Amino acid sequence: MFRGYDPAAVDARIEMLTAKEQLLRDDVESLRARLKESADEAAALRAEVALLADTSPSPHAVQHRMAKMMRRAVDEIAEMQAEARAEADALIESARADIADEQRRHEEQLANMHAQREALAAECEETRKNLAAELAKMRADTQSTIERETQQAQQERERLMEQARRAVEEAAERRIRILEQLAEVYRDLDSIPPALEAAYGERDRESGAVTPLDQKRRTG
Repeated sequence: MFRGYDPAAVDARIEMLTAKEQLLRDDVESLRARLKESADEAAALRAEVALLADTSPSPHAVQHRMAKMMRRAVDEIAEMQAEARAEADALIESARADIADEQRRHEEQLANMHAQREALAAECEETRKNLAAELAKMRADTQSTIERETQQAQQERERLMEQARRAVEEAAERRIRILEQLAEVYRDLDSIPPALEAAYGERDRESGAVTPLDQKRRTG
């Protein structure tokens, strides 16, 4: 079944009409045989009438009645032949009209099925193109989102690294200021300058400790 049309049913219908046409042809052949028999009978009756008219020893009145009866029989046979011919012609014409009409409907159904197949194929192709375009857009959007989020994560990482570096530097600066203040107060103490130098070195080391990994790789 294809959208309301059943090719098997249509073929079965055509096969049935073909069989019907064959039956009608057989009937026509039978009628033709009967017509031939009737024609033969009519010819025989005409011959018999002629023979009676020419050779009969009967009185003239009897011959005339017999001839009239024979002519009537011949006329009836001729009328039967004409009716049989008309009936046969009508049957043949009806069968031809039915077959032509069924073939026309069959061709229309086939044309409709072909048009529907073409429309369905075009619709499938359009759907395939739309799906391909949508998939490409989804891929592009996903890639753009990944790149954007990766960039944001990198920026956030760099921001946090910068905050950590500043915090370390600020802590080192505060420690240096405290030690410098202590150095001002206790100038006579020998232990303060070495401690201050150690603080300077520690500050430098801590500043290097928060250097971003990619920067270390470039410098290393």
